[in-house]
Amino acid sequence: MRLFKILFLIFSAIQAFGQQTVQYSMYMLNPYHYNTAYSGLDESLSLTAVFRKQWTGFNGSPIGGNFNVHLPIEYLNSGFGLAIEFDKIGAYENLQGKFSYNYIIDLNTNYKLSLGGAFRYLQRSVNGELLRAPDGDYENGAILSHNDNLIPFSKVSSNAFTCDAGIYLKSNNLDLGMAVQHLTNPTIKLDANVFMQQFFIRNFIFNFSYLIEINELFSLKPTLLLKTDFIKVQPELGIIFDYRNNIFGGISLRGYDEKSLDAFMIMAGLKIANKFTLAYAYDIGISGLNNFHSGSHEIILNYNLREPIGKELPSKVIYNPRFF
Repeated sequence: MRLFKILFLIFSAIQAFGQQTVQYSMYMLNPYHYNTAYSGLDESLSLTAVFRKQWTGFNGSPIGGNFNVHLPIEYLNSGFGLAIEFDKIGAYENLQGKFSYNYIIDLNTNYKLSLGGAFRYLQRSVNGELLRAPDGDYENGAILSHNDNLIPFSKVSSNAFTCDAGIYLKSNNLDLGMAVQHLTNPTIKLDANVFMQQFFIRNFIFNFSYLIEINELFSLKPTLLLKTDFIKVQPELGIIFDYRNNIFGGISLRGYDEKSLDAFMIMAGLKIANKFTLAYAYDIGISGLNNFHSGSHEIILNYNLREPIGKELPSKVIYNPRFF
């Protein structure tokens, strides 16, 4: 019942605002998800799949994931990528897809600078059958009337289009990037009859990491992810420990003060057969919601072909009718 009250408050508003960037803990293992300019910087075909269950035990808590594939075409100095993402929060469902292109500049033998953009499709849905209004008429789970014109009786959905942009500087040790999502500030009007709209605020995302090689066996990498709409700021600070470039683990903290502190994350992972990387993260809640859930779970799987793609122009084929 508490969930229904929360959802009612959210969807009773004629205009809805909020953070649209889905929360993931292992951001450092999936940079293309938040910065389209990263496409191709894994230096081969790269596929990544992520699944996340947030706030386990809390009824209607977020659940979602994303899948992306990107690769470089080196003779074009370019990268291309495709991504799809879904998440569900109670009666609220989101689906996104994007196609990206970026141009990669070799600054020297160590540094690459990438400039990219993406075309993004957005779909939002609300299932009115899951909502209950305080003054509504319900009988044995059936909806007789919500008694509120702002709440739909069935599932309604709509879509919009927008674009992203990003810049990324990468070397063997350094990762530094800035991206912006929802450049056009699109609006989705979920249903003409109930006048529900969702406004997508332009989000800026900054990332930094630096690999420190301790010796031949061990290394560590401090990481930082900063998301902001220049009204609110959400930072994530972490560190990854690596053994033989094969087994790794890490910790991170989301938030910076009493109002923004959200979770403490613990992660572990390993490389499998050189081309696969598997990792798991567990979030320990430290916000006011920690009394209502038992943590968040996230798993990520990456495949990297580890073979050059598009190193040179395809050879020309000369057809001779004598050999037909």
